[in-house]
Amino acid sequence: MTVVITTRHDINLETLLRVAWQKEPVMLSDAALSEIARCRTAFLNLINKDPSVVIYGVTTAMGELAHTRLSTDERERHARIKAFAAATSFGDPFPERVVRAMVFARLANFVEGHAATTTRIALAVADMLDGRPMPAVASSGQGGAGEILALYPLFAELTSSLDLEVKERGSLINGSPCAAALVADSAIAARRRLRRAEQVFALSIEAFRAPLEHYDAALETLWGDEHEATALSGLRTLLEGGTNERRNYQAPVSFRIVPRILGQAYRALATAERAATISLRSASDNPVFIPPDDNHVYGRCISTGGYHNAMAAPALDDLAAIWADLCLLSDRHGSKLLNGAVSHLPNLLMVDRHPSDSDGHGALGYVPMASTGYLEQAKMAAQTTFIPGTESAGSGQDDVATTAFIAWTKEEKAGRYLDACLAALSAVASQAFYATKRNAPPRLAQFMDEVRSLVPPVRQDRILGPELERLARHFTSETFRA
Repeated sequence: MTVVITTRHDINLETLLRVAWQKEPVMLSDAALSEIARCRTAFLNLINKDPSVVIYGVTTAMGELAHTRLSTDERERHARIKAFAAATSFGDPFPERVVRAMVFARLANFVEGHAATTTRIALAVADMLDGRPMPAVASSGQGGAGEILALYPLFAELTSSLDLEVKERGSLINGSPCAAALVADSAIAARRRLRRAEQVFALSIEAFRAPLEHYDAALETLWGDEHEATALSGLRTLLEGGTNERRNYQAPVSFRIVPRILGQAYRALATAERAATISLRSASDNPVFIPPDDNHVYGRCISTGGYHNAMAAPALDDLAAIWADLCLLSDRHGSKLLNGAVSHLPNLLMVDRHPSDSDGHGALGYVPMASTGYLEQAKMAAQTTFIPGTESAGSGQDDVATTAFIAWTKEEKAGRYLDACLAALSAVASQAFYATKRNAPPRLAQFMDEVRSLVPPVRQDRILGPELERLARHFTSETFRA
């Protein structure tokens, strides 16, 4: 299949999943190419007909030389500068799916002509998604004002093969396609990760035999929140067909608040999806071209702060924060399940016992210690991302840095730490079913088989670390499976 793009609204979460994760190619429609060409002609008409027009990077130089006016001849020479010295970010590269998402999001400025570039540039960018290897883009060291430290190396090969015309270099390196790609990537992953978390907590609830009243449908109306209602409904569905032999008094707090914490996760997911949807279709170029209308017969090209995406980082921070909270909840659930005085389960916790004390299963008492470590790492990753100040390269213009790169890295780490905590809780819950000779509810049976394929029931003490790591990696790989 090929994703066909006509307008900015064709660049969305669904098409990004197809292009970035599933590696489908992209084609610009004839209507899109016609609009790009029309706006390019209008833009050239603007700078030729109005000698007084001031357009950053076109009729003026860039950076702290923005006050310098360029003659017509100087414009052409300025346009052909290959400023590869700016491509100085280095470190671990982004995954290929993320780089493909950045290239795809770059098209949003092109398809309706707001980048005022030529059709050849738009086609060249779209062609980068034809299956060829992606350029390496560093995920570290992204402290610039805007996204040029990522966009220069991303499009370096493309620009080296072309003689650029006015506005074309800026159309490749300005705007905020990286922020749009990053928040979209995390939103897609978050929906999958949240579904897995819901399964794990439902399995834990059933293993603990918590009263079903904690998840009653009446709470949806009483609490009055759509996201908590989604969590309540999801848990009830997964718990259908479970045991009728449940405790007749309330479970600990960590079991009763599951729908509210999962509700917050759904709220954070909705925020991330909204930020991604808006950001992907945003015309964020600087300067941005606005085609001719009744009030501006030649159109306009205005400088903006569109390259600074202010909604991406807070949305990513919200996801990181809820992953840390879910790590805490996983840790508490595991500890309560392993405490026989609370869970009324057999000796799952006992770790220092005489070899003759065999009761048909091994111990998992040290598992919460690992969970605590991952919990603390998740909490560190979930710190708020503030706008960094910068005076990069001595430029008086670039006095603040963009935030999305930093926030994505923290959210990505917090998500992986959650996968580790969920793996630990899954193994403990699975062992509880094994020790009590019970089956999981029908809708959780396949999931428990999945867990046991990597961490089989513990019939005698063994080293569990490698098995838990494989399960955590499996959860992560399922989150990012194309």
